Amino acid sequence: MLAVIGSFRLPPERINEALPLMQRVIAATLLEPGCFAYSYSADVSEPGLFRVMEIWDNRASLQAHFTTSHMRDWAEARVALGFSDRSVTAFPLGEGKIL
Repeated sequence: MLAVIGSFRLPPERINEALPLMQRVIAATLLEPGCFAYSYSADVSEPGLFRVMEIWDNRASLQAHFTTSHMRDWAEARVALGFSDRSVTAFPLGEGKIL
């Protein structure tokens, strides 16, 4: 399994326009094979900063995610919205235990 953690920025004045687009890509991604979690969260301290959290079954599922039509649409839309400062890293998950 892989955890994907990251962030991106949108101009604060474009967030209301971006929210339905983000909701659409999240809903579609959650239906993808191998996706266990996928979310964007607004940072409460920095307007326009969003945190990304994803859990994928394997790297192949994550790679397939980038070829979907909803991700292509989101990639085009986010450029038009002023998307910037994307930073995303995938981490392998081992056998975990509940703390």
